[in-house]
Amino acid sequence: MIYSAVFYFQHTSPQTVTASSGWPEESFPYYFAAAAPHISFCALLEQFHVISVAGFFKGMSFPLASITVYNSAVFGFFSNTQRLISNYRYGDGRHPCSMLDLTVASMLTGLMSVSLGAPVDLVKIRLQMQTQMFLAENLHLAGNVSNGTNIRLRSVSIPSQQQLYRGPIHCISSILQTEGLQGLYRGAGAMILRDVPGYTLYFIPYAIFCDLLSPDNTSSPHPCSIWLAGGLAGSISWVTATPADVVKSRMQADAQLQRKYKGILHCIIHSYKTEGVQVFFRGASVNAIRGFPMSSTMFLTYELSLRFFRGL
Repeated sequence: MIYSAVFYFQHTSPQTVTASSGWPEESFPYYFAAAAPHISFCALLEQFHVISVAGFFKGMSFPLASITVYNSAVFGFFSNTQRLISNYRYGDGRHPCSMLDLTVASMLTGLMSVSLGAPVDLVKIRLQMQTQMFLAENLHLAGNVSNGTNIRLRSVSIPSQQQLYRGPIHCISSILQTEGLQGLYRGAGAMILRDVPGYTLYFIPYAIFCDLLSPDNTSSPHPCSIWLAGGLAGSISWVTATPADVVKSRMQADAQLQRKYKGILHCIIHSYKTEGVQVFFRGASVNAIRGFPMSSTMFLTYELSLRFFRGL
């Protein structure tokens, strides 16, 4: 299966500051993760002239509809898990958690997130894979032309009658009919490998940075400190999670036309043999850039919301 396409979503809808703050960058990691080696950044720039800035904001409806529920569940679960651990160990749900407590709460949060995040990511990638902007001539010519040869790339859209899915809901129902419930969790194993350590390296650095940026540990961190700590934690988490994210994306995109990978280990070995170790860090720089504004916004909103409701 040749991933010689730059794909984007079908539907557009505005909302939710968290999703919109990181949306253009969110499209790029999937381009790099699932694409063949010859799809370069120059190819993406070529597509920029075809689809314009608005093209990178297509498909916001499904993420915007799910991101609020997903992030609320993740942060709510993390907060309640901390409270349960503190109540069990210290007899007080408001007792500050130790680093071990935070680690346990973070890992459990990462495990829980897969139950919600795996179907969302699967549908997102399936929709990206079907609405492709093909780079004409590259199926046979890419990688076989001499340096300096200038081949003009043309965009070719897939006719609507050839599309497998009409939208997110139709995509979910089609997967359930053809692959069963387990089909919605295609790549969930790789997602566990991504999210369990990923959320550990998300909440732990955030707590550390907040402590470092707060001159008085007895007071609540300043909003600017929360914003900076959240952004740095997000960049660290996403960069370290990139290898597992590449494997997850390939596993989820694999079932679109025909199965290429037999499992997680086969995907890792096959990707390494054909594209080298660098393939597992494809899109890492984009993830770092994407992670900062998204995470800083989420942590700041989360902390300010907690202060507001606790003050009622």
